[in-house]
Amino acid sequence: MAAPDRSPFNYEPSFKYTQSPNPDFKPVSGLKGSPFAEEWIKQGEEAGFTVVDPKNTAPGNLYRLLISGIVPRPIAFVSSIAADGTQNLAPFSYFNVVNSDPPIVSVSFTVSAAGTKKKDTCNNILTNKTFTVNIISEPFVEAANWCAVDSPADVDEWYGSGLTKEKSTVVEPPRVKESAFSLECELYQSIELKHPDKPPGGILVLGLVKMIHVRNDILIHPTDHPNSTAGSVPREWTIDPSKLRAVSRMGGITYCRIGEAFEIPRPVWAQVKDNYDGRVAGEH
Repeated sequence: MAAPDRSPFNYEPSFKYTQSPNPDFKPVSGLKGSPFAEEWIKQGEEAGFTVVDPKNTAPGNLYRLLISGIVPRPIAFVSSIAADGTQNLAPFSYFNVVNSDPPIVSVSFTVSAAGTKKKDTCNNILTNKTFTVNIISEPFVEAANWCAVDSPADVDEWYGSGLTKEKSTVVEPPRVKESAFSLECELYQSIELKHPDKPPGGILVLGLVKMIHVRNDILIHPTDHPNSTAGSVPREWTIDPSKLRAVSRMGGITYCRIGEAFEIPRPVWAQVKDNYDGRVAGEH
């Protein structure tokens, strides 16, 4: 349902490169010399801090605090199959890539307060050992969001979303045809996220990536970004964010799109050591 008091969605790509916030940063100088950074520090000093102890915080409040503070979060749109053959499709934002060789992704699933009921997707992965992860792009984010519905386990989210099943290469669960970047995964390891004095609060699943499907028109070539820092990183085998148009999660029911970006080269010691004051680790 559209919010009548908000501007219509801008269908033009929002991604572009800009300079970094403090391009004149010097080693050891900290935030000095940057009015933007100095104002940020001033505002923080004036506002002060609230210190939150998770042990003394209601789980619902802790959940809202964490998902709104740790942002943006990439979304795993996971396709899985239950033991009875029911196919499941659902989005999860406790997700990331955690290794490249071997290629490993992580998806974490919450468990009911009693520690007895797992997410359908989690059960399916633990049972059948395979799944696909599909990156959500702007054109089908509403369809993907529909799959977060709190439906019974036998409800077909694929049908409700209107998205298209595409046969995978080496795993049984299909990938989402509309996704420009999909991963076929097998269960590598599952870890119970144990609470010191409560039932398990979550299950962390690590998936070994067996196959990657990349739409040809989102692959970057060295000449594709004339406005980015020339020679900063190899361009082959990278994805053009302006064409992938991936969405991510914020707090509450908020999604966000990728907007402006900036490149900051990683420091090379041989080039920066002359500007360093000589202090070694442990000195104050």
